[in-house]
Amino acid sequence: MVAKIVDLRSDTVTKPTEAMRGAMASAEVDDDVLGRDPSCFRLETEMAKLLGKEAALFVPSGTMANLISVLVHCDIRGSEVILGDDSHIHIYENGGIATLGGVHPRTVKNNEDGTMDIDLIEAAIRDPKGELVYPTTRLICLENTHGNCGGRCLSVEYTDRVGEVAKKHGLKLHIDGARIFNASVALGVPVGRLVQAADSVSVCLSKGLGAPVGSVIVGSNSFISKARRLRKTLGGGMRQVGILCAAALVALQENVEKLESDHKKAKLLADGLNEIKGLRVKTSSVETNMIYVEIEERLGTTASKLCKDLEDYGILLMTVGSSRLRIVFHHQISASDMQYTLSCFQQAVNGVRNENGN
Repeated sequence: MVAKIVDLRSDTVTKPTEAMRGAMASAEVDDDVLGRDPSCFRLETEMAKLLGKEAALFVPSGTMANLISVLVHCDIRGSEVILGDDSHIHIYENGGIATLGGVHPRTVKNNEDGTMDIDLIEAAIRDPKGELVYPTTRLICLENTHGNCGGRCLSVEYTDRVGEVAKKHGLKLHIDGARIFNASVALGVPVGRLVQAADSVSVCLSKGLGAPVGSVIVGSNSFISKARRLRKTLGGGMRQVGILCAAALVALQENVEKLESDHKKAKLLADGLNEIKGLRVKTSSVETNMIYVEIEERLGTTASKLCKDLEDYGILLMTVGSSRLRIVFHHQISASDMQYTLSCFQQAVNGVRNENGN
């Protein structure tokens, strides 16, 4: 029996706080499919205001949020979206934009910092003269923070430049902002300014913000009106959803200010792990709450084996391939949890060395 559990698999594993549970129990509710749930209305109004858009829509998941957003912008089958080759929409969302929407993904290489080169984005836009043989480009998607690039932040300057390219060519810009509040805190830029250039943004409530369920899409009134219909089509309309929205409102009020502490603890752990022989962390890339740990070949173990060894100490992580671990901080990981994790890594790596006679 382990002494304690430190769950660093993702920021999606948080448990509702007592304040959230209290808010859920006393939430004022009605039928949101009929547009009458007051708690949902308050959440959507607050999110639209924070992100500087006209309207917002609560949806069950981030995958649905991105799917709806892409399909609203690309409402003609055979449309094309330009997005990163390492983006969440392209890799982890079941190919929904193609399967359900007939939208063709045109990938551009993601750089280490999560950006795509502006000239490569522009070069990927289809020439309208070739419409007889090409799909029609209608949308550009960015991801901020960028998960597969280690939680890297896209700057407001970069986002504005991509927005200018989109406008120049008559395209729309969607931001997968699952962890956009992490980016806002890390960059010191108000979240509304950070997404000013975007026509739509999806925000996950159950990642860095720590709510139990849901995402919100923001955009213009006409965009959200179309998104609401698509949500119904996809089975995402829910009745007394204010029970969930009440917890999300608590998350907005209490947890945004905790993100900076999550980032600091991630940076401290990254520095400590990088001192352990056989592990490698690019500490300069740890900008928010995520760490990727490379296991060097000389250590003589795999990510899955080290992950299992750490689980015996109560440390829960995720593997990424055969030689990489992912660590994600959230508001329910304390400074002592971080120190305990570092100590367990040291013990587990020493155990691997002893097994291998090193």
